[in-house]
Amino acid sequence: MRVALGSIFQESNTFVPFRTGMQGFLDHYVRRGDELLTGFGAARVEIPGMLAVLRDAGATPVPLLAAYAGAGGPVERAVFEALLGDMLARLKAALPVDGVLLALHGAMAVEDEEDAESEIIERVRALVPPGTPIGVSFDLHAHVTPRLLQPDVFIVGYQQYPHIDLYETGERTARLLLDALAGKRKPVMALAKRPMLISPVNGRTADGPLAEVAAAARALEAGGPVLHASLFPVQPWLDFEDQGFGVLVCADGGQTAAQAAADHLADMTWERRERLLPEHTPLEEAIRIGLGEPGLTAVGDSGDGPSGGAAGDNVTVLRALIAAGADRAPRLSYLTLVDPPAAKAAAAAGPSATVLLRVGHHFSTADGSPIMVSGRVQALTDGDYVMRDAGAEGTLAHMGLAAVIAIGAIRLALRSVPGLEWDSGIYRSVGLDPRDAALVFVKSPSHFRASYAPIADRILVADTPGPTCTNLRKVPFRRVRRPVHPLDPI
Repeated sequence: MRVALGSIFQESNTFVPFRTGMQGFLDHYVRRGDELLTGFGAARVEIPGMLAVLRDAGATPVPLLAAYAGAGGPVERAVFEALLGDMLARLKAALPVDGVLLALHGAMAVEDEEDAESEIIERVRALVPPGTPIGVSFDLHAHVTPRLLQPDVFIVGYQQYPHIDLYETGERTARLLLDALAGKRKPVMALAKRPMLISPVNGRTADGPLAEVAAAARALEAGGPVLHASLFPVQPWLDFEDQGFGVLVCADGGQTAAQAAADHLADMTWERRERLLPEHTPLEEAIRIGLGEPGLTAVGDSGDGPSGGAAGDNVTVLRALIAAGADRAPRLSYLTLVDPPAAKAAAAAGPSATVLLRVGHHFSTADGSPIMVSGRVQALTDGDYVMRDAGAEGTLAHMGLAAVIAIGAIRLALRSVPGLEWDSGIYRSVGLDPRDAALVFVKSPSHFRASYAPIADRILVADTPGPTCTNLRKVPFRRVRRPVHPLDPI
């Protein structure tokens, strides 16, 4: 049995002023052919999970292409064509195959196509004979549309947010594909959507209102024809007409059962819409609490989250820390900033040098102005580290040339490449132990909880500006179909 595997993985944000080019993928990885079989190392993400199931079953994996660019602006069409064209050419050369597995995000846009994943699936289907099953894994923040419901295609989403089941989602997708090939299951998909946008701050599945819906989804899977029930709160920074909360249910041969389950879960979520509104702390208050209370305070700089497509170069938090006197405080404060020229200047000055740097808004030039800071170069690294916290543990993260600037009691961790701030390794890899600080800022709306909950005395989310602003009433939507909660009274 031969099963093809491929992945083009990017999460788009239409509120950032830049597009994702080929460098955005090369900054992370583009793996071709047999590189998929070994290139992930010990990373607990989707492709290794799929491979493990195929190998255990004695199936032969047919590796195509895996490309990853994290999050950012919509992908340039030429780049999308180059990557997808490569993957399709490898698939065509490998035919015949018995099935196809795709690890996709679900919220990727191309500059001329809102629904990139549907286009990927359509073009894969065009190459394989009708009846060839195609299993697709999706991030929980996928933008799901009716166009995704294509013949012979089933979709399995992450069950958890923070995202700590990437590998397991790959396993689930591969197992169902093998069951379909063996004739044990006949996957049928149904979609339900509701006019609501859910802030990631309160869209967690282990606690809070959405946890109740997630528990109901797991119960449906445990007792009946429902194979997989996937909730999609969607990352909200896509200004598309059909934007909104969705549920995809995969049932064993029963369309009616699948639709009923999808509608039930969507209605449960709609009933909780007011409880799903985010809880924010004003930035100045978060700093006061962190500097004044004992123990560690971890704070999400939610408006500038690279995991949602922001550049990670906004200096709002740095300005506020300096204004609050954090540089003169008796305990340490940590924050990160993406700024390639500043990191390069610090490296040129060398370890222990005192530098005067212009930092911030290298990419997001319309969102604010840089500031000048003076400090000492405390550390320099190449920016490579292995993620160890729950989530994508085992993944090699690359943040480019990195430097730590000591500004009194502030530790500014500069890096050159935007990337996930899910993992505390973003600090530990440059010599900063979060447990030594009073206040740690993380450019993440919610996932950082998986890393910091075990060590922080309190976790707050600051209402900060930027293209991943989690106070959705402040996001300048223009195209989303109205009315939609919470932008409008419904």
